[in-house]
Amino acid sequence: MAMQVLKDLRGLRVSVIHPPDEERPSLVEHLRRIGCTVEAVWPVPAQWPADADVVLLAIEPDARADIARLLKTDPARRPTLIAIVGYENPATLQIVLEAGAVAVVERPIRPFGLLTQLTIARTLWLEREEAKKRVARLEHKLAGLQTVQRAKSILMENLGLSEEDAYQSLRRQAMAKRVPLEDMAASLIHASELLQMSPRSRDMRAAPPAGS
Repeated sequence: MAMQVLKDLRGLRVSVIHPPDEERPSLVEHLRRIGCTVEAVWPVPAQWPADADVVLLAIEPDARADIARLLKTDPARRPTLIAIVGYENPATLQIVLEAGAVAVVERPIRPFGLLTQLTIARTLWLEREEAKKRVARLEHKLAGLQTVQRAKSILMENLGLSEEDAYQSLRRQAMAKRVPLEDMAASLIHASELLQMSPRSRDMRAAPPAGS
């Protein structure tokens, strides 16, 4: 993955959220020499830059409230984040950790090492995003298995089928309707719940046995 990240650096969209001081022009220029498309922004925006692949965020003491507000916005849209810090103290480190920064650039900013930090940050971020996708796929698969298991239990309870027969019944219905097994199971569960909620079903359950 690292070699691919290096190749992809050219054309990478980078947003530099940094005060317009003497360090910002050289930072922007070096990123452009690397091949990135760079936009400089200040003050701290209310939302993550929509088109940015990477954000270099200056952790400024006077902008902590704005940074905290930015960090509360949609985490799903958060790009690769590199923090720029001028000094180390507990408050600054807390912001860096809360921001989910995957790399840190220290002041005074020097061109040497910036390419390395950018590559490492992008690699770690891509690996983390892929891990999130794997977890989401596993959670979806587990939810599907639980849905199928619940539908099988309904068939076993109401039709007196064995677990294998209940599964095969679900499978045949899914194939006949050309839908995924999980969707067929969800439909059966929904139909069962509707039947249990119907007035007729409630009356039948509440009615005393014949002859009582």
